[in-house]
Amino acid sequence: MRHSTIIGTGFYVPPQVVTNDDLSKLMDTSDAWIQERTGIKQRHMVEDGIGSADLAKIAAERALADAGLTAADIDLIIFATLSPDFFFPGSACILQKKMPGFGTIPALDIRQQCTGFVYAVAIADSFIRVGAYSKILVIGAEVHSVGLDYTTRGRDVAVLFGDGAGAVIMAPTENEAEGILGFALHAEGENYDKLWVPAPYGNIRGRVNQEMIERGELFPKMDGRAVFRHAVPRFCECINEVLGKTGRKIEEVDLFIPHQANDRITHAVAERMGLPNEKVVSNIARYANTTAATIPICIHESRQDGRLKKGSLLLCAAFGSGFTWASVLMRWTV
Repeated sequence: MRHSTIIGTGFYVPPQVVTNDDLSKLMDTSDAWIQERTGIKQRHMVEDGIGSADLAKIAAERALADAGLTAADIDLIIFATLSPDFFFPGSACILQKKMPGFGTIPALDIRQQCTGFVYAVAIADSFIRVGAYSKILVIGAEVHSVGLDYTTRGRDVAVLFGDGAGAVIMAPTENEAEGILGFALHAEGENYDKLWVPAPYGNIRGRVNQEMIERGELFPKMDGRAVFRHAVPRFCECINEVLGKTGRKIEEVDLFIPHQANDRITHAVAERMGLPNEKVVSNIARYANTTAATIPICIHESRQDGRLKKGSLLLCAAFGSGFTWASVLMRWTV
């Protein structure tokens, strides 16, 4: 039966590096405090005027080159982001403007935040399975740095995020033993306000007013304890679900790439699932949380360092705002 596989990968982060010590000059925090609670040492940030589609363009070009393709070979773009270039249109259309080789193919944005890349892979796989499209560009790209509160009031969230983009090219395969073997997708909207940006509001005339600005409602808000309390069990649930769907056992997994939200969450999930450290990928120390971009960046780097190779059984999982959580299991083919 026709399904999908990944045939090319690429990523890009902006050159400017901001360390924890740099942030400590802006707010009441420290390198030790941030590392102890998150595992983060630094993050990359854009210069003014650079948006998510700019980062995505470079990641997409690299993924296309890796796959031996051009933009003209792609027949669908799926762009996962919580930080679009504009309120509308979507960043997938902005990317088309920046890469005219795509022509008039459909361009789709999805807003699943930290789980965006896994959701996008599942959507692409489904389109390929039904024969609607054959070569799909899947992107996760974020520019967080322009929308964070770099004061002591906002430190609990501001220290967590960085800018970056990752991309993969997905194409059909009829080999049932390779490519995307299965996925699990979930959401629980009851907790939407545990990790969110309240403003601009879609139900208030003018969308933004001075009071909202003064209350800091244009910046992300997070109930960190609630996120951690839900994240670990939800990670494990969707991992067990995709393993059950595909008839695999956790011991068969060669590499686990979790969303890079917090090293404490990663370690807790790995311990609960019985995954040894050598099978777990973590690069949060260098990039912080790049939301929809974390997993594709990890995939590309794992190929580069040799941890992910042809034939590897790769497990990816994520949890984030919404709440949403998701997993995908694949047999690596390139």
